[in-house]
Amino acid sequence: MKHRLSRRWLFLLCVLLLAGLVFPLSRALAQDSQPGNPVCPPNCPVSFGLASIFVPASNEASSIITLYNFILVMAGIIFVLVEGALLFTVLRFRNRPPEMAEQFHGNTKLEIVWTAAPAVILAVLMGFTLRTMGEVRAVGGSGNVVQVKAIGHQWWWEFRYPGLDPEVITANELVVPVGSTIEVAIESIDVEHGFWAPELFGKVDAIPGYTTRVKFTPTSTGAYVGQCTQYCGTQHAQMRFGVVVLSASDYQAWAANEQRPAAAATGHAVAGEAYFLDEGPCKACHALNGTAAVGVIGPNLTHLASRRFIAGGVLENTPENLRLWLRNPQAVKEGNKMKIPPLDEQTIHNLVTYLSTLK
Repeated sequence: MKHRLSRRWLFLLCVLLLAGLVFPLSRALAQDSQPGNPVCPPNCPVSFGLASIFVPASNEASSIITLYNFILVMAGIIFVLVEGALLFTVLRFRNRPPEMAEQFHGNTKLEIVWTAAPAVILAVLMGFTLRTMGEVRAVGGSGNVVQVKAIGHQWWWEFRYPGLDPEVITANELVVPVGSTIEVAIESIDVEHGFWAPELFGKVDAIPGYTTRVKFTPTSTGAYVGQCTQYCGTQHAQMRFGVVVLSASDYQAWAANEQRPAAAATGHAVAGEAYFLDEGPCKACHALNGTAAVGVIGPNLTHLASRRFIAGGVLENTPENLRLWLRNPQAVKEGNKMKIPPLDEQTIHNLVTYLSTLK
């Protein structure tokens, strides 16, 4: 009987070990194995890779996943020990045949131990957590630092580079150099948004009237996915952004190009430029550096053709999708602030021809 109870206890302990450790590990491996698989909300023509916290691409993201793994292991060990002790006690000291349970006074020393032990464990976890928060949130470090301001709009992101002269203003893509510390000041002009690129940094709220900050130091070049993480209206799920990490030389070339004014139209693009700057309502909302268009409601379009996507990550930036957007912006992204009168096909063609030259 005693041997049979021991085997049963070992079996249940193995089940607990599998449930407590193998499941979260398998989940992590599943996340890790799919970083390149395209995912996108319904009716979204742009394919984004599946961002995963288990594939860190910055020093700060590595600190976050290290803390996550430490807490996961600690929790798994505690789970197995507590549940194992509970099952062992139930099986080893069960009353057979049933009779009245014996009443006795508690063990004071044991009660002190099981009260103090969780307190010590939580204190250790809090210490590691506070240290990691300091590493991720700290701003004002010395060295090679790139200052960026991220501004949330319904439903797109504006990025400004105040450290560059003249200042660079772009939209939906945060371009940064590898190996440099990137300090991002995050704001919102309308409602609360959430700013998060899982492979680079943790979630940060964008709050109207308040500036929050985050920093990250990318360790490898590539394109990464960002997402708004606070419900901000009907198109919340369609408010995405990209983070492009370039080599130092490529970043310098990108910044130099972004600082140039909008290219003057030539050939077939002249008619589109005339409509944008003089005949149509475009310049009331959009800016083109070096021209009379100085609108601030919509994205700065000075170098629109160099961006990978438009409409806050809804459409890939192609001439066909520009036409689709200009025909009916509300059909593509309902509720957005671009509410314009219907355009005839010739005007749409002229605008697309002109916008495609803004590289």
